[in-house]
Amino acid sequence: MIDDQRFEIQSALDLLPHVVGCSWATTWFRMNGIKKPTREEFRKKVTEYFKMLQPLLDTYPEDKNFEEIIIYLKKRNARELEKISSGKNPEVEKRYERYIDYG
Repeated sequence: MIDDQRFEIQSALDLLPHVVGCSWATTWFRMNGIKKPTREEFRKKVTEYFKMLQPLLDTYPEDKNFEEIIIYLKKRNARELEKISSGKNPEVEKRYERYIDYG
């Protein structure tokens, strides 16, 4: 598969962890009055919300035309979840710091 074919998916998966995961997690903490969650609590909540996107990742048909993009989606999704959990997603870490500072 050439990069042009997965560019949009790459872009989405670059943004979704912090745009969706962090935004929903931050709102959850605010609504529950939790101003200083630990990094681990924040990452766990971001992961929880990011996993809710799984049905979106499963929308392509099990068809030969989509075989490569489906494999890519599964691998990339697993990698993103690991990055969030291990603190290696810089955008998630930045959003945590912002919440702690301005929550």
